[in-house]
Amino acid sequence: MGGFLFGYDSAVINGAVTGIQKHFNVGNGETAFVVAIALLGSAAGAVAAGWLADHLGRVRTMLLAAVLFAISGVGSMFPPSVQVLGVWRVVGGIAIGIASVIAPTYIAEVAPTVYRGRLASFQQLAIVLGITVSQLVNYALNQAAGGESTGHLAGIQAWQWMLGVETVPALVYGALALAIPESPRYLISTGREDQARVVLRGVEGEGVDMDARLSEIRAVLDTTHKPHLRDLLGGRFGLLPIVWVGIGASVFQQFVGINVIFYYSSLLWQSVGIDESNSLLISLSTSIVNVIGTVIAITLVDRIGRKPLALAGSIGMAASLGTAAWAFSYRSGTGTSATLPSLQGTVALVAAHVFVLCFAFSWGVVVWVLLGEMFPNKIRALALSVAASAQWIANWAITVSFPSLSDWNLSATYVIYACFALLSIPFVVFCIRETRGRALEEMG
Repeated sequence: MGGFLFGYDSAVINGAVTGIQKHFNVGNGETAFVVAIALLGSAAGAVAAGWLADHLGRVRTMLLAAVLFAISGVGSMFPPSVQVLGVWRVVGGIAIGIASVIAPTYIAEVAPTVYRGRLASFQQLAIVLGITVSQLVNYALNQAAGGESTGHLAGIQAWQWMLGVETVPALVYGALALAIPESPRYLISTGREDQARVVLRGVEGEGVDMDARLSEIRAVLDTTHKPHLRDLLGGRFGLLPIVWVGIGASVFQQFVGINVIFYYSSLLWQSVGIDESNSLLISLSTSIVNVIGTVIAITLVDRIGRKPLALAGSIGMAASLGTAAWAFSYRSGTGTSATLPSLQGTVALVAAHVFVLCFAFSWGVVVWVLLGEMFPNKIRALALSVAASAQWIANWAITVSFPSLSDWNLSATYVIYACFALLSIPFVVFCIRETRGRALEEMG
């Protein structure tokens, strides 16, 4: 549910942006503010999540995230101004940041070793399912309101329902968090070994030597190195080379423009002559493709390796983004009166779906797998935090800039994204080390 809400809250704004623009009579600049501001909240939430998890516990931190998701949903549903909507988006963003850290942390600490990899992969699957369900809900609400996001349902506009419905899964998240045990690692760190013993017996079975297991966890906790920023320093460019590789992977993942599809696709397709209702349907179809690609990645990442998947994805993204840029170069007119010729419109739709598929089976999953594996043990936690923060900032930069760039030249904007996809090819070839089949202790 943490991953589901991560995806849901991130992408639900896609269906609401047209209604927000019409209701508050704002342009693309204010729209970019509302969409992108949540990402700064996400960066803050991700940074705070580790401290919260260590001081409140994993389950209480999940409950806090659930409360923030619910508050954000209700507040976003009834904002008096676009500025206040931005504030509620920040609250939701903080919840996203917390969920992005606490869910995989809890899975890693509670899951039996034999299932850990697969359960960790389900986090990414939950995220893309959340994106898909948000687009399905958006489309259904839009249709129920007569094909207009400013249409009314029970006296409330459809875009408001889109943002408010998030409260339902948030409450489910909170209820389920109350039903799961605290992490045994956290319980041992706070001196509650009897409770930890009960949890470990429940998840690992009766055949495990509990005394040995508790001693093992206690020994790891006692010897765990708590990294400081100075541990990341070194090399000619200030940081260790491996840290720069992690930052580079995070930035490339965002600079190919993937979240333009998930945050702005309804506006994107309307800007080339497709009506609002059909643009939301296209958003739903790309989200389904995203799920399919993620399942492919989960199936292949341990079979053929991280590097081959990333390389194949980079090539496919460069080709599809370049094709989309060619198609968008035939756009005529501006705003809602813009159109694409039939051929170019079809090509653009196909290219967008191919792009999402190529991203999903490669960089969408591979980057997170690499970030969890590529760093040496003594700096892994801190280096991962730095790389993840770089990812949120890159996401924000792309998200806040797209409306202005698309107004300037939509085709040129996609040329820029295609160039980053092309640059990611030599980055993978020369900078990424294959981590498949290597123990974490081998990462030096």
